[in-house]
Amino acid sequence: MSMFTKFFKGLIHKRDPEEHPVTVKEKPKPKFYGTVAPYPNFNASTDASVLQSAIESKHEDVIVSVLVKRNNDQRQMIKAVYESSTGKNLVKSLESVLSSHLEDASLALLMKPAYYDAHLLRNATKGVGTDEAVLVEVLATRSNKEIEEIKQVFKKEYGVDLERAIKDETSGDFTQALLSMLSAKKDESTVVDMELARKDAQILFEAAETSRKVNVSTFINILTTRSGPQLSKTFQNYAAISDITLPKALQMDLKGDIEECLIDIVKCAWNTPAFFAEKLCHAMKGVGTRDRTLIRILVSRSEVDLKKIVEEYQAMFGRSLQDDIVADTKGEYQKVLLGLCGAQ
Repeated sequence: MSMFTKFFKGLIHKRDPEEHPVTVKEKPKPKFYGTVAPYPNFNASTDASVLQSAIESKHEDVIVSVLVKRNNDQRQMIKAVYESSTGKNLVKSLESVLSSHLEDASLALLMKPAYYDAHLLRNATKGVGTDEAVLVEVLATRSNKEIEEIKQVFKKEYGVDLERAIKDETSGDFTQALLSMLSAKKDESTVVDMELARKDAQILFEAAETSRKVNVSTFINILTTRSGPQLSKTFQNYAAISDITLPKALQMDLKGDIEECLIDIVKCAWNTPAFFAEKLCHAMKGVGTRDRTLIRILVSRSEVDLKKIVEEYQAMFGRSLQDDIVADTKGEYQKVLLGLCGAQ
């Protein structure tokens, strides 16, 4: 939690009024903050042919240039054309010529978003140890519709309900928080209820600071069901009635997985791009690179808000995300990551 104070300092001014309009009478079309847009003059047949030649000649650079410059819908079309024209599975073809992190990133780009998220959650809940951070990251940053799609895909692909997998691999308050997010009942309105924000702040204050033991269920109920803009106003109201911030109260009163979970939910509500920027920084901090984190975030956010993540990274750490990627990675794998980040 060493970067916690830095994370919350000075972020209020960064909220984009166009991203969270205060009225929905004439709901504006959301701005596109992704870094990978539909490729102009796209031709799936041409791209499939180029990929086929690149795979046969083992030209990794050509494979990268095609995959990273097309959006997911276009990649799905390329995949369909490639497989119908060659009779070969594109994933298996790529596996035969790529390796290591370049292979991981390339295959991730070929998965539909719901399938990729289901894949992430499957890996987070199987084998020895559970990746709690990935569970929270995915469930806290996807829309209700996306979560419903993920649950359907998870059941289809792995033959078990996602709820069951989470119950089997987690326990206590942490399980309760995950299942609450998984219920996909979060308010997604952009309209802020000022009275509710004041009421919720008072309830959270009483749950955290006026009793000997924090009421975790109260925190879970509010933090997992209110919209991001609504929670942001609640946090401001909390600060007005308490000597400490809500995240600090959580740090003081909780520990373990549920502490990390609720604090991550607070961070996502306050500023989702900054939440991911912090994760990316941690992935490249110190000895060794957490490549799975780099790939997961850059792939999953490339058509959502990666442009804003790149901006937050620069503002928070005083250096560019691209420069840190160059310092920590190499080869065609580096080119995939930089391509996903967009122009510097």
